[in-house]
Parts: sequence; structure tokens; C-alpha cells
Amino acid sequence: MQKMYYSIKEASELLDLPAHVLRYWETEFKELSPRKNRGGNRIYRENDIQLLHELKELLHERRFTIEGARNELKRRRSDSTSSEDSVDQRSQILREARQTIREVLELLDA
Repeated sequence: MQKMYYSIKEASELLDLPAHVLRYWETEFKELSPRKNRGGNRIYRENDIQLLHELKELLHERRFTIEGARNELKRRRSDSTSSEDSVDQRSQILREARQTIREVLELLDA
């Protein structure tokens, strides 16, 4: 069962990275901004953990520089947004086609 929140210690153990690396990445990547609890401790959500995995893959496995990883994240986000826009456009086209078919059927019935 997945937790709703992870402490920095739990996040660092999941990623097999020291906590100071996670804190450093927060300063370098604006997309990574875990909330803090009342005590001021970082609490990572599932989407933060996913982003950390993505950063680890880019920086440690694929050997991107910080700047290169930033650019790759932007590219991935824009690709994701483009595909969502494409789905919205297709949905709109289908709605318009259905409406046109309804109008044609009404004309045929008249």
C-alpha cells in the first residue's frame, strides 16, 4: 500500500540517494517543491517521488547535466501537454460530427 506522504528520509531510502541530494535538487528544479508540515519537515507526495525517480534516471543513469535535465523535463512536459491538447481537439471534432449527423437525420425524417 502506498503512503500519501513520505518524509525526506523515506524518500531518500526509496531512491537510494542521500537526503542532501534531494534538498539540492529542490534548489535546481522548480518542479520539485515538496510541501512542509507544521514542524517544517519536507513531506513528499507520490508525484514528488515520481519526479525524483525521473531526475535520478536523467542525472545518474543517463548522465544529463542539471541544465540538460531541466531541458528534458520541459520537453517531456510539453510533449505531454501536446498529447492532451490533441485528445481535446479529437473530442471536439467528434462532438461536432455527432451534431452534424443528428441534423442530417432530422432532415431525412422531415
